[in-house]
Amino acid sequence: MRHKNSVFHDLLKRIPWSVFDRLVDEHGADKHVRRLSTKDQFIALLYGQLAGAVSLREITGGLESHAARLYHLGARPVSRSTLADANAKRSSAVFAGLFAELAAKAGRGLRRAMGE
Repeated sequence: MRHKNSVFHDLLKRIPWSVFDRLVDEHGADKHVRRLSTKDQFIALLYGQLAGAVSLREITGGLESHAARLYHLGARPVSRSTLADANAKRSSAVFAGLFAELAAKAGRGLRRAMGE
């Protein structure tokens, strides 16, 4: 059977991971972290956003149901308490910086498409 990547995998391919890694290093987001990396947290939260999850339980349940496919994304299922701890303790500066980078990139592309 031929392998086909998921839409979620295609979306994750468009994330500038070098910028993400630089932001993680700048903000020390993975310092003293044992279980859940910032990348795994980002993937879990992005999944929750796209799946329309309204709770951490829905996010972790959805990720658990796709555990075999997460390997191909470079992620793994996460427990609810670990995700809750990461959300509470980890600074959102990495995600804000990533958003700013993506918004700037989208702005340049939009200006180019508009002919300005």
